[in-house]
Amino acid sequence: MEAPVKFLCILGMLVVFVSTAGFERVEGAGECGSSTTPDNEALKLAPCAAASQDASATVPRSCCAQIKKFGQNPNCLCAVLLSNTAKSAGVKPEIAITIPKRCNLANRPVGYKCGPYTLP
Repeated sequence: MEAPVKFLCILGMLVVFVSTAGFERVEGAGECGSSTTPDNEALKLAPCAAASQDASATVPRSCCAQIKKFGQNPNCLCAVLLSNTAKSAGVKPEIAITIPKRCNLANRPVGYKCGPYTLP
């Protein structure tokens, strides 16, 4: 229970920081489309906190539902799992990359390269 609370606290601090930092935004289509960034999308993966840090942790249904949405766009899925927000929250990419398989998603992008990792 402690890991999800820590994850949510870190995400909350990041949201406050980003919203008050006054970054200039360049409009254009990124990995996750033009209306959002991988860092913003990573906030939706709060239910995946424990599963992204421990390969033996049960993956909650709410996490699998979000991963399924991201899995329709492998570029976005990779960008979200490897985002600065995910790293700041303690996500271990080598474990997080296994979540689609652990969710038993039939249409997951098997063999897709995410940086130095390959989706199983």
